[in-house]
Amino acid sequence: MDRKDDIREFLISRRAKISPEQAGIPSYGELRRVPGLRREEVAQLAGVSTDYYTRLERGSLRGVSDSVLQAVSSALQLDDAERAHLMDLARTANASSRRTPRRPPQQRVRPGVLRLLDGMTGAAALVQNGRSDVLAANLLGRALYAAVFSSTVSFGPDRPGMLPNQARFLFLDPGAGDLYPDWNAVAATTVAMLRSESGRNPHDRALNELVGELTTRSGLFAALWAGHDVRIHTTGTKRFHHPVAGDLSLQFETLHLPGDEGQILFTFTAEPGSASENALAFLSSWASSPSTTATDTATASQSTVPARSHVQAEIHNPGKTEQAHD
Repeated sequence: MDRKDDIREFLISRRAKISPEQAGIPSYGELRRVPGLRREEVAQLAGVSTDYYTRLERGSLRGVSDSVLQAVSSALQLDDAERAHLMDLARTANASSRRTPRRPPQQRVRPGVLRLLDGMTGAAALVQNGRSDVLAANLLGRALYAAVFSSTVSFGPDRPGMLPNQARFLFLDPGAGDLYPDWNAVAATTVAMLRSESGRNPHDRALNELVGELTTRSGLFAALWAGHDVRIHTTGTKRFHHPVAGDLSLQFETLHLPGDEGQILFTFTAEPGSASENALAFLSSWASSPSTTATDTATASQSTVPARSHVQAEIHNPGKTEQAHD
């Protein structure tokens, strides 16, 4: 899908979500042939001509001013994530030249960030990029996401050097449903984050390859991707069903690392005095035990490069992939 198709499908999908009643337009009981608003109604609400809005919805955002984009955003009642996505689509549409997609260089996590991960002994922490590749994790983070690190499908089919990928694990590994009790919600959020990343970096070859792979191999991913939903992931609660620690409900926080564009620090903590706090403490103790550390180090030597208590992902020798969640 090229940029014009992205713009067209995004605007059409947002228009279909707004009813005349939500927009304050009286319907007088008429039978409407399209879901949501008509193009001329969006144009009227945005203060532009129908012909002009039709041109926008056909994917032509070149030269469109920010004020017009904001007016369209208000007419479609876009939330913050959707407004940012529309601006990203316009920014890339106004790029001066069509760039050839290329594979970006391997992302490395700075030593200072790795030391920060080491110091987070009471929280599970990991660093990801916008494609949901796991770039590094502290000991507790690796224990919490052990299923992702040990899954062969997380690393992609026959691709040595790939990083473990949360989205690939989620949609292609049958065990993902066991780890996430709220699998459907996690899946929708993950796809929405990838869609946002695609708006920001449409020429990211690795991202485009990942989306193509998952669209081909997972019918559910394809359906969610076609919905054009986007989301800003900052804070919230995530539930896990861990094979060692049992059920955990953890608060997550995200921090975009300003010195490392595209890298995001995720931390997971438990409510003080809760059962999840006890479970997380047990998982930390289990992960730190000599027998577990030895086993984990032996496994990590096949898939990652361990450094002190954190693990920075780098190399994996993938095995046979599995189909799941179609």
